[in-house]
Amino acid sequence: MTVRAQSSEVSDNLQLDCGTLPTKEHQDTVDKTQRISNCQQITDDLPKLLDILPAEIRSLLEQHAERDSLIEVIMDLGRFPEVRFRDRAEYLSDQPVTIEQINHCVERVGSFSGDNRAGIEGTLHRISAIRNRPGEIIGLTCRVGRAVFGTIGMIRDLVETGKSILMLGRPGVGKTTALREIARVLADELDKRVVIIDTSNEIAGDGDIPHPAIGRARRMQVASPEHQHQVMIEAVENHMPEVIVIDEIGTE
Repeated sequence: MTVRAQSSEVSDNLQLDCGTLPTKEHQDTVDKTQRISNCQQITDDLPKLLDILPAEIRSLLEQHAERDSLIEVIMDLGRFPEVRFRDRAEYLSDQPVTIEQINHCVERVGSFSGDNRAGIEGTLHRISAIRNRPGEIIGLTCRVGRAVFGTIGMIRDLVETGKSILMLGRPGVGKTTALREIARVLADELDKRVVIIDTSNEIAGDGDIPHPAIGRARRMQVASPEHQHQVMIEAVENHMPEVIVIDEIGTE
């Protein structure tokens, strides 16, 4: 397990005339953002994702200088293996991916659900499959799952109001990461009864034991995406939640 503190610089977009100082309100915002960034901790369990990869691909990644900022590993049959980072992508090798390498990965992850997603037990990583017409897996997207503690600092005041929150955004911007931390804060710090409807096991990870990143929140798994609404109703009727956290709500 890798735990690291991440600190990011805060850019000052305020246009100032020569000799003009930032306003107190602006400086307070900058200070708050810096405090939030400095207290964030990231847990990614990256070695467990590397363990499912074929040896030749795993060894290249283990030596990669930017391994800790890895987002995805792409393996498509007959194409070069590709790694993606936040701002760029690159080929990892000049040897095309073989069906044996894909099968090597498939054998080491959980079963694929109706949405062609699987996971690695005890982690937040997501493995998504591409199939051919007969249904055989010929491509994999291995996405790094990270628990970021402290990531909701900027919207914590909204979370504490008890009102409903809808999060919208393109894939990969951190919606699920924020949902996970919201669930933990509500359950552990605000003492709410929280139930997570985990449609793709992305919020609390694969396996029957939820990832520690959700704290005391409870997790209900969904057998297939089309049953999501039924599990939501079951949560309300059977488990008396004060808060329900749902991912992939656009499924139905």
